Amino acid sequence: MAHISNLDEVTRRAFLERSGKMAALGTAAPFAMTLASINDAAAFTAGDDYRALVCVFLLGGNDHNSLLYPYDDTNYNLYSAIRGGGAGQTAGGITPAKSALAATALNPVGGQVLTNNIQYALHPSMTRLKSRFDAGKAGFLLNVGPLIIPLTRDQYNSQDLARFPRPARLMSHNDQQSTWQAFNTEGTTVGWGGRLADLAMSSNFNAAFTGISAAGNTVFLAGRQSLAYQVSTAGAVRVTGVSSPLFGSSVAQDVMRSFMTRSSTQLFEGEYNKVSLRSIQSEGVVTNALAGVNLTTSFVPPTGTGAGLASQLQVVARLIAARSAMGVKRQVFYVGVGGYDVHDTLNTRQAALYNELDFALDAFYNATTEIGVADKVTTFTASDFGRTLQANGDGSDHGWGAHHIVMGGAVNGGRFFGSAPPISLTTPDQVGNGRLIPSTSVDQYAATLGAWFGANGSELSSILPNLGNFNTPNLGFLA
Repeated sequence: MAHISNLDEVTRRAFLERSGKMAALGTAAPFAMTLASINDAAAFTAGDDYRALVCVFLLGGNDHNSLLYPYDDTNYNLYSAIRGGGAGQTAGGITPAKSALAATALNPVGGQVLTNNIQYALHPSMTRLKSRFDAGKAGFLLNVGPLIIPLTRDQYNSQDLARFPRPARLMSHNDQQSTWQAFNTEGTTVGWGGRLADLAMSSNFNAAFTGISAAGNTVFLAGRQSLAYQVSTAGAVRVTGVSSPLFGSSVAQDVMRSFMTRSSTQLFEGEYNKVSLRSIQSEGVVTNALAGVNLTTSFVPPTGTGAGLASQLQVVARLIAARSAMGVKRQVFYVGVGGYDVHDTLNTRQAALYNELDFALDAFYNATTEIGVADKVTTFTASDFGRTLQANGDGSDHGWGAHHIVMGGAVNGGRFFGSAPPISLTTPDQVGNGRLIPSTSVDQYAATLGAWFGANGSELSSILPNLGNFNTPNLGFLA
């Protein structure tokens, strides 16, 4: 089976960026600066191991207040009063009965104490994730979201945006999906997953497979040099007209292949045909690599549970199992599932969404264990934004900060990271109706993932535009 090597046209800019750092090695440079420059120039190296980041994007704005419920009596009662619970800790509004949370109550490692002694329980649908937490393979990052600088409510309300800038177009779906993935509103073209892939490309024999999306096009995986290789849940996307007889004719198929891949002196035709040839070659590599993968882990969900996310994570697991055949040591993956915009019928919809998420994450972790890379793959969630603590009837509205899941064998699991917000509509950590001002930035979240992936401090600072504004770039949730 042929491999596709790192092509000059994909790596030239990365080489020039690294070469610029090496220019600091002149004899006039101070010795300390020289050593630092060598470190930066060679910082991202995969070594002999494999590592992958898997972003699970919950499209629509996940109601994090239903992911983690207050479970201690004091905070549960506050929550229930805000979200319409019944008397005597019974169900009501968008609050489950406290007794329904007993099976998913979380006991963090070492008796971790959170704000106002709050104790959490997962949504009752998420018993598998509860088991991963108990086993130290999953943790939760509390109140994370896009920030430019740390903000208080008074600073948020200030009209002095030069001193107290905040992300643009908060609570807009498209803009905040883009801001989470690329630190700017809709229309931005480079995401932080793609920038990590830029760094990792030179570590991979087949650079084209550094960033892979099983959920279509995404700015998250768009780098300055790297592009997302898109797959379907069945594997490689076939190139129409050349992967099988065209109109039933193998002759027509050969003609189409020749037409699409021939060299040309005409600039645009020549470049188009180079891309076509790489696409055809990539399809062959992926198809052949996956043919040798037979996982026993089941990704077939129970009856009544959505299968879309599990199908995406199954193909990611198969691609990871085929990593040697595909010639990769570092990869960034993206999967996504919609439906999280729960303005109404939250109880029913959230239960279905979390059933799907719980099963898919668990099956994926089982598959990484089967493959032998559980400690080499870190899965994390992201979403447009969190939602209001205040109910709007039988749903919740767009928010800002939110809680998120990190899972994998390298996760310092069984605990919470970041600051737990008080259960209140009036505390200074929120801007109305329980919309949380994030206490942890997406930059910090991404930096912690990126450092584990192999990037060094200066590389992370170049990828994450606001990282220098926060005192703790590494949140410690990865070993």
